[in-house]
Amino acid sequence: MFSNQSGSRRWTHFHSALQLAIQRSAHKWTFDDFAECFPLYVESDKNGSSATFNSISEYIEAQNFRDLDKLFNDYNIQESVDTLHKVVNDAKERKARGDAGKDTWKDNLDPRVAVCARTVPVLNSESARLRALISQLDDENRQLESELQERVKATENANERVLSLTDKLDAVFQKCQELPQEEIEAWTVQTAESLKPTLRS
Repeated sequence: MFSNQSGSRRWTHFHSALQLAIQRSAHKWTFDDFAECFPLYVESDKNGSSATFNSISEYIEAQNFRDLDKLFNDYNIQESVDTLHKVVNDAKERKARGDAGKDTWKDNLDPRVAVCARTVPVLNSESARLRALISQLDDENRQLESELQERVKATENANERVLSLTDKLDAVFQKCQELPQEEIEAWTVQTAESLKPTLRS
């Protein structure tokens, strides 16, 4: 419950101070306050009411610890405090060495200017990357469009050839229909009869 894992000195002090504050707040409600709220219960059972009061105080303290422990785990508070501790110590060391880096805060520095100085180069770089990507995609789209148009043209040519062949077949069929069928049948029978002696020999 509300474990104090090893961390920076700042975290240890913060954790200890918070633990002490929770303990004090849980026990700030005295037994006299409890007796004023429940006078009949306290008068009828002095020992039992005292035990109840202690149990309530301990429960409040334990619940506060559980809630804070969950909060610290959800938001990774210890790591954040340790990071803050490291940043502060690094700044103190730089100040002691007289090493003022480019990112050192100055009183006359506008926060928006500082943020822009950090973010605008990143945004410009990302914008250039996206423009290059869009240009590449445009080239690919143009190539795909050209290939698609060629395929559409080839399909149209194939369709035209199919229609032309169909028209020719229709014309041939119409010509066949116009031939005298009775004469063809008679000629076929006559030819078959004349070929019989040849086939027999």
